Amino acid sequence: MENSDSPAQKPPNFEKFAHGCDHYRRRCKIRAPCCDQIFGCRHCHNEATSSLSNPKDRHEIVRQDVKQVVCSICDTEQEVAQLCANCGVQMGEYYCDICKFFDDDTMKEQFHCNECGICRVGGRDNFFHCQKCGSCYGVDLRGNHNCIENSMKSQCPVCYEYLFDSVKRTQIMNCGHTMHMDCFIGMQSQNQSRCPLCSKTMVNMSGYWSLLDAEIATTPMPEEYLYEVTILCNDCVETCNVVVNIDIQLVRKVNVTQVQRTAIHSPN
Repeated sequence: MENSDSPAQKPPNFEKFAHGCDHYRRRCKIRAPCCDQIFGCRHCHNEATSSLSNPKDRHEIVRQDVKQVVCSICDTEQEVAQLCANCGVQMGEYYCDICKFFDDDTMKEQFHCNECGICRVGGRDNFFHCQKCGSCYGVDLRGNHNCIENSMKSQCPVCYEYLFDSVKRTQIMNCGHTMHMDCFIGMQSQNQSRCPLCSKTMVNMSGYWSLLDAEIATTPMPEEYLYEVTILCNDCVETCNVVVNIDIQLVRKVNVTQVQRTAIHSPN
């Protein structure tokens, strides 16, 4: 790349946003220590290696193990650092020496969480680290969510992608389990209101329960078809006896599991 200045005289912001990959704007590439290949970023590496035909060759990079980068301006391979040792360009306006992470788009408000051990986006002041759940959550959830041990260090129950270091937005449900926001919205669009893991309701359903109560009250069943069932509520994990109205399937519309059915009146 031609420039009248010598490589060492290039300003730090030279060609900012002009380089990068599908995942980040940055002015360097990484050499993967695991396979000694050059990629735009760790996500580029993981996408390429996860599609290898031989399952034994598939692997993911450990971001902290990256030792070498290649400057996108002067094509010089060198040890990881924020400034290019040859042309002086800043390879990423945001740089984390722990994660070996570069990004020119600082509008994301990147920050490194020592407890998580990785960089996150959204602004340090807008997040706190929940020690029990093992991840950073928005400050609005401080003291306002159900903690589940290492909740984020698991797969999304819908798409099975690992949640902890996913670049997708996540949703913490009332029960404390977590899934991708897109998966959460997708379930709601299909009228699915129960957590796939514990069957508790994902959001406040009190309005819907009131509608069902009103429907039952206005739709009496013939006496010979009245049955009493024992149900287990998935939300409070308590059992109780109720008289089923409309249809036995109504029990399955609310967040309960039928345990036993008893006829109140035997058919003639």
